[in-house]
Amino acid sequence: MNDDSASEGRLFDRLTGTVERVTFHNADNGFAVLRVRVRGRKDPVALVGHVPTVSAGEKVEAEGQWATDKVHGLQFRAETITTHEPSGKDAVLRFLGSGLIAGVGPAMAERIVQVLGAKALEIIENEPMRLVTVPGLGKQTAARIAESYRERKAVKDVMIAFQDKGISTARAVSIWKHFGPDAVKLVEEDPYRLAREVRGIGFEGADEIAARFGIGKSAPERLRAGITYALENAADDGHTAVPRGAIIDRTARLLAVDDMAVEDALGEAIRHGDIEEVEIDGTACLAARRLTRFERSVAVRLKALSTGRPPWGKVDVEGAIARFEASSAKQLSASQRDALAVVAEAKVSVITGGPGVGKTTLLEALLATIAGSKLTVALAAPTGRASRRMAEQARREAKTIHRLLEIDPSTGGFRRGPSEPLEADVIVIDEASMVDVPLMAALVEAIPLNAALILVGDVDQLPSVGPGQVLRDVISSGAVAVARLTEIFRQAEESRIIVNAHRINHGELPEPPPPGELADFYVVEARGSDDALAKILEVVGTRIPRRFGLDAMRDVQVITPMQKGVVGARNLNDQLARLLNGAPIDQVERFGQTYAVGDKIMQIENDYDRDVFNGDLGILKRVRTREDEVVVSFDGRDVKYGLEDLEALTRAYAITIHKSQGSEYPAVVIPLVREHSIMLARNLLYTAATRGRQLVVLVAEPSALEMAISDARIRRRWTRLKAMLSEP
Repeated sequence: MNDDSASEGRLFDRLTGTVERVTFHNADNGFAVLRVRVRGRKDPVALVGHVPTVSAGEKVEAEGQWATDKVHGLQFRAETITTHEPSGKDAVLRFLGSGLIAGVGPAMAERIVQVLGAKALEIIENEPMRLVTVPGLGKQTAARIAESYRERKAVKDVMIAFQDKGISTARAVSIWKHFGPDAVKLVEEDPYRLAREVRGIGFEGADEIAARFGIGKSAPERLRAGITYALENAADDGHTAVPRGAIIDRTARLLAVDDMAVEDALGEAIRHGDIEEVEIDGTACLAARRLTRFERSVAVRLKALSTGRPPWGKVDVEGAIARFEASSAKQLSASQRDALAVVAEAKVSVITGGPGVGKTTLLEALLATIAGSKLTVALAAPTGRASRRMAEQARREAKTIHRLLEIDPSTGGFRRGPSEPLEADVIVIDEASMVDVPLMAALVEAIPLNAALILVGDVDQLPSVGPGQVLRDVISSGAVAVARLTEIFRQAEESRIIVNAHRINHGELPEPPPPGELADFYVVEARGSDDALAKILEVVGTRIPRRFGLDAMRDVQVITPMQKGVVGARNLNDQLARLLNGAPIDQVERFGQTYAVGDKIMQIENDYDRDVFNGDLGILKRVRTREDEVVVSFDGRDVKYGLEDLEALTRAYAITIHKSQGSEYPAVVIPLVREHSIMLARNLLYTAATRGRQLVVLVAEPSALEMAISDARIRRRWTRLKAMLSEP
């Protein structure tokens, strides 16, 4: 039980025993809490780890470490768990009566063991028709029991094969869940598909597994996988293509091989069609086949959609404006009038402009203009929060784009597409600057060719987190009609948030309010990062609640340029958690992060099964480690997560500015310090400043603020959509 063995540089204990009770087992991720009877111990031992299937009566071998849980006491936390068939009549009876074998319950298990004895499992596997000698058991039931047992044994064989290669049980469960009985064969053929297809493994994990399956450092498949990964990794920075030299350098460093080896593999990858050679502005680039297909699809479909008359027909714009102004008591500005004329004439158009220029009013005027046409209008936005805001502003239903396209959560694919297009005549997409190339491709492929598409967004904000810069490329291509709104409305001019956002966008420093005036935009001067941190804690914890009556947890959102640093999101979350949730009743650690009851939590990916979306904020209500469960309340609705699902959640006292895109908060606090200099740019600060509805507070070093304002560079994204749209 206490034999130590070295595994991957760590010392492990070994535990062997018989499962007395399965306290908890999550079939989705294999997480289990078992009570195991161990020779020499009076009481059963708590064993915690991952195993795909397990039942009482089975023998287990586990490697891991002993630990004392503050709630549940002494536990054996296993890195690997291997199960073996039970022996002895009592163990076999418990195993068969556990409910894991289809068609066998406790009563049937007792009859089987009475007739077949301790060798019942061996007989089920090798001579299943002997089961018909058991009273009340016919041929069909015998066949079903044998098939269920064989399936379960196949799972065990897969797990043993992976464990023999030194792969942890948790990883092995994930691989088996994805690939099924052929998992070992498929991984042997191409271990690098794990990086593409199995969540949580990544390229480094796949590379490690590939080495365990005998793939050498300079193997052609490793080099080609490295090139593809380097290109996909560049997509995380927004690129859909990358200069050739940069990819060779990235791949060589990633794989620790020389440039010539990568050059040779590059030729093979091009010949196999994994990647394409392209030229962008005279620079030789490489593009992943997947992203090339998406960009080409967007270009082809937008051109096709642009052809012909809009579905609402000819519009008397002057008459429409007069009717709208009379019915709504709103006056359109000159740029709004011009914009309405542009959009009314086009099947595909873009409405763009900064805050307070009336994009929403223009859209309202257009929808009022075409209301008499009895057309079906679909409104959508990239995120759940953005779609809810769109619905509030338009006073009609709006969906996420994923919902509009009817995503299948089990596959990630969309039901709506070329063969089953959307049933809508007019599709309006808000926050279009956030839409990446893969999502835009799925959208335009699902739009009927006789429908109209209107993209609404602020092109000066940060581009999408995913690959591409769709809105910018569409506008700059000149291929579709663009309506630019420039005039700030009189009521918007009274908001320092809007005025200062436009000043920032024009390269001017924001104007602070006169001393003593209650305003909605402030600049608090900081002398270095430590001073900025102290002032953020004071502003969030004391000054905003006292002066504006806003709740520090619910209403105030800190948004910061980076994850790292003294005032990066990670440290700010630690500090703000201590300030606002200093004595939690329970907590759990996963993936290098602490989750405590009472924490402010953000969902960081769309989850259509749970009906929560990227950017949704909630409060963590309960932690139940014994049940492998946490409960988060989103707008009063409780949502359950397994502990292995916590990768989809992050503490959200502070988030990055990129993560805040498409969202608005009652108050935002924005640190700007020199240690963030690599990220400081005008469009980053402009995006941050437009996230606050009632209050924006910059806590800034003067030099960092000036750096952000003066840096008009837009970090280049290598994309091809503009060129594709510009082609005749």
